[in-house]
Amino acid sequence: MTQEFLEACYNAALEVNTMLQSTDHAVGCALQNKGAGGDISITYDLLAEAIFVKHLSSFGQIHSEEGGVLGQGQNLIILDPIDGSDNLKSNFPYYGASVALQKDGRTIGAFVCNFANGDCFIKDATVVCKRSLTDVNCRSELCINIYAKVGLFEKAAKYPDLAHKLLKSGLKFRAPGAVALSLAYAYEVRFMIFVGESRPYDVAAGLYLCEDMYRYVSDELIVVSHNKDDFAKILSLFQLSNDATF
Repeated sequence: MTQEFLEACYNAALEVNTMLQSTDHAVGCALQNKGAGGDISITYDLLAEAIFVKHLSSFGQIHSEEGGVLGQGQNLIILDPIDGSDNLKSNFPYYGASVALQKDGRTIGAFVCNFANGDCFIKDATVVCKRSLTDVNCRSELCINIYAKVGLFEKAAKYPDLAHKLLKSGLKFRAPGAVALSLAYAYEVRFMIFVGESRPYDVAAGLYLCEDMYRYVSDELIVVSHNKDDFAKILSLFQLSNDATF
């Protein structure tokens, strides 16, 4: 069932990608109502949500950042149809979707994609792979990038003291502004940090993708890295112990 779900996510993302390219930008950016996640939805959000619901509703009840609880079913689907809406509005190429499938409170499948370049990150109990929205036949193993020089620090502007500590320690970073995507890209950068209150829409799929890395997860902080030394250095900067990791 999980493989069918992930294939449905991919097909939905293909359709959303087509919608994004064909919708007039002024229409897509028009403000709508406040979504279940607390942010004001735009037309792009709602159009993307409708497409994902069409493809995924048969797999379980959907909890969407825009529409809240949709449909019914024993399994739970946590959906952010557009992760990085402000980036999309600004034509900054870092926005996508995040989908997690949960059974009995445990994530069993994750799909995160970047609509701007077609990258798709996919994981279940047996497969961790990368696909492309621009080439449906392209599929590759999701591998660690040992040459990475920078990390990602979401919400860095709100925490200048922490940002200064990282830079002073030689840990370069970027702050692209889409938490789910940044968790997915943890494979390809040195580390990923998120400070602030996290919501399931932001982190459920991404944390599952990163479950085999070094991770620290609390209500106010997420640190992920495939490099043990970088991970330990970041925790020390935050005055945390490795004992708190899992």
